[in-house]
Amino acid sequence: MKLLLIAFNQSDADQSGGFIQALGLEADAIILPSQPADAFAASLAEKASGYTHIAAVSSMQSKDAMAYLAGVLDCAMVTDAIGVVSPSSFKRPIFAGSMIATVETEGQVVITFRPSGFAKVDGVAAAAFDTTSPSKAIVTNEAKRGTGRPDLGSAKIVVSGGRPLKTADQFEAVIGGFADSMGAAVGATRAAVDSGIAPNELQVGQTGKVVAPDLYIAAGISGSTQHMAGIKDSKLIVAINTDANAPIFEAADLGLVGDLYQVLPELQNLLKQ
Repeated sequence: MKLLLIAFNQSDADQSGGFIQALGLEADAIILPSQPADAFAASLAEKASGYTHIAAVSSMQSKDAMAYLAGVLDCAMVTDAIGVVSPSSFKRPIFAGSMIATVETEGQVVITFRPSGFAKVDGVAAAAFDTTSPSKAIVTNEAKRGTGRPDLGSAKIVVSGGRPLKTADQFEAVIGGFADSMGAAVGATRAAVDSGIAPNELQVGQTGKVVAPDLYIAAGISGSTQHMAGIKDSKLIVAINTDANAPIFEAADLGLVGDLYQVLPELQNLLKQ
């Protein structure tokens, strides 16, 4: 048995060590180009044919590409694995993380895994994977945001904002500014992403990124089940909300009832001192 690790950037490869160690298989790793899933599926399927396991870090991109690959390979797929029982048995959350299922597989299997579910150890060196396969999809626009902030999936501190932020500029100034003062990554709720005030790659939650930082600061976040499923493994959760009855206070280690527009600047001034 052998594992092919598929990374979509170097950060994915860096976060993969714990999963590879838990699986206990010899592994090769490649980094895919930024292309639509069908552009590399055929050539990638040919390369993957010699591997029993094909895995990638859970992300918006891998959920698209790996599902497509599993279809081309006509094999089983396990999503959001958080534990390895054996090379053919995996644990994954269901019902927004309220239950853990053990999934048994047979034959070749495609897996997406949450790095937060595994110990942090060194990742693997990944080689670039080139393909010239045609795509039926047309990329009309591509935006890259290089902020210099820590990667959301592996950051030790995450500051997230929700619905009270009204514009993208306001989100960046308030949440981004406070995060920068702490050297933290920035996250957002699905409501913030859907409203266009935060980019898709910052979404934290069951359908976004699952994080497990040492400190998670939730500003103006009510605490929906979807969002809490993405932060429940955080070591310390700090909630700031004007509603004293917000559900997030039930899960928070520290809670502050107050307006984030007043609280965050005050905390930022204290940090400067």
